[in-house]
Amino acid sequence: MLYKTGRRASAAEQKSWSRSLPVLASDLVEAGLGDVEMLVEYHLPLTSQRADVVLAGTHPSSGAPSYVVVELKQWSSAYRYEDNPDLVEVPGMPGGPKLHPVAQVKGYCDYLADFAKSIADQPDALAGMAYLHNASDPATVSDLRAFPTGVTGRLFTAADRADMIAFLRTRLATGAASHSAGDSLMRSAVAPSQQLLKVAAAEVRDRPQFHLLGNQQLAVDLVLHAVEQARSADSKRVVIVTGGPGSGKSVIALSLVGELARRGRTVLHATGSRSFTQTLRKVAGHRAPRVQKMFKYFNQFMTAERNGLDVLILDEAHRIRETSVDRYTKAELRTDRPQIDELIAAARVPVFLLDEHQVVRPGEMGSLEQVQSHARSLGLETQHVHLGEQFRCGGSEEYVLWVKRLLGLVEGGPYAWKGDPQFAVRVADSPQELEHLLSQQFDGGYSARMTAGYCWPWSDARKDGSLVPDVTIGDWARPWNSKSDRRIGDAPPAPLWATEDGGFDQVGCVYTAQGFEYDWNGVILGPDLVWRGGHFTTVRAANRDPDMKNSKKVSDLRFDRLVRNVYKVLLTRGMVGTVIYSTDERTRAALRKLIGN
Repeated sequence: MLYKTGRRASAAEQKSWSRSLPVLASDLVEAGLGDVEMLVEYHLPLTSQRADVVLAGTHPSSGAPSYVVVELKQWSSAYRYEDNPDLVEVPGMPGGPKLHPVAQVKGYCDYLADFAKSIADQPDALAGMAYLHNASDPATVSDLRAFPTGVTGRLFTAADRADMIAFLRTRLATGAASHSAGDSLMRSAVAPSQQLLKVAAAEVRDRPQFHLLGNQQLAVDLVLHAVEQARSADSKRVVIVTGGPGSGKSVIALSLVGELARRGRTVLHATGSRSFTQTLRKVAGHRAPRVQKMFKYFNQFMTAERNGLDVLILDEAHRIRETSVDRYTKAELRTDRPQIDELIAAARVPVFLLDEHQVVRPGEMGSLEQVQSHARSLGLETQHVHLGEQFRCGGSEEYVLWVKRLLGLVEGGPYAWKGDPQFAVRVADSPQELEHLLSQQFDGGYSARMTAGYCWPWSDARKDGSLVPDVTIGDWARPWNSKSDRRIGDAPPAPLWATEDGGFDQVGCVYTAQGFEYDWNGVILGPDLVWRGGHFTTVRAANRDPDMKNSKKVSDLRFDRLVRNVYKVLLTRGMVGTVIYSTDERTRAALRKLIGN
């Protein structure tokens, strides 16, 4: 474990192995399957997930490679959680409800079938089972039997040991010692299967919200042309699509996923944002959950096969990091290799969709110049399409330019807002007024959210699950959006704060708002950005973002630019109007002069 992952096995993991693996090994020997290979803690490609064991051997009927994915549980009892067949409650185990183990192992099998090319054309190569080897009393797990089972998802307990052995013998030949099956899976190329691509094409391509306009269609056509050229010439090409907020970058990304899938080209989508990726999974895979697996993260391509994909769509590419290495990275992968190099290497045509003014965190480096420079260093041709900024903010290019000039992100300096019939801009004199103005729009059927700069502490939820109202301004206080991946009371999961019901009652930060849009946008300018001497200036001491604290890693100049980018992102989330409030009185006065009535 230390060599493979770069970290030591926890006490809980060691206990789990010592109590479960010998039981399974003993059962295999008794079944006459002692020669079958056990791939322990098998890492599913392009994910962070690991299967407890994959048994690799030969199918007794066909003689072809055969695999059984095994999920081992030490549970002696488990019950359905609140009548939800997908969730189970395990007495004495902390952490709340767990996924049903059959659903868990079936998910692993489905993923392997969709991504391991060595078994893509062998539908009978995979089986799966959950083994509760401590559950000797059938009554203590009877609730779990209601879950539908199949070849890729069987449930066995200690009381079903004979049935489990019989099942294994139908999947794995006895006395057939061979390393070829395990080696084949371990060395398998990784790419979405043709079956998965067909599902993705049907799910994504014909959605009306993915229809294209102007340069959006040009960008899609250019990528499709580059793919065909790269295939016919056996070459590689980098495409870069730039555009401001609302210019349609993600519409292009999803349209490309659908059209390339229809053409049978191996394509995956990736971002650097948990909120954005999970929302796209929900939108694009709503009717076909399999499609959700085509949406990845930038740091999942460290071991990807070179040019293993036809196309890799890199959405929100301004969030590319300097390196994919973090504290969870395997020891043998801890190198100085830039993340951009991994992403370019993974596909014949990597497509970068980015907005240079949305780099908001230290370590993010996805600018047009950086992508072009790295491509040149590899001797690769690049093509660039610029989209403009005409779709979000009510189609108001004027507002986006005004924000850039206001924040000093482009030359020319701030100027008075001249108004735009397509877009409303207002200044609130208090947080109560900001919330009231947004509430009126919300009650009128518009979507609305409040956001703020990271200038207040961010507490964990209380033991009773309630959120702490950390964003306090005078006698007004609201909590930040939830940190949890689960709904807490009326608060939606963190990745879905911008899109699910209940998000209006919390204040979002840039990391949960970036990439999303809503009709009415309320922005609280914190004390880290104040108006002095006719322009905005940043105040480092007022910022509470942990990523910004280290002055050795983040210079004052870099901090200044990042904070301005943060507020640029926050101020351009709205499609109908924006309400702005500043905690600083002099800043409010300046905004009232700039914006007027």
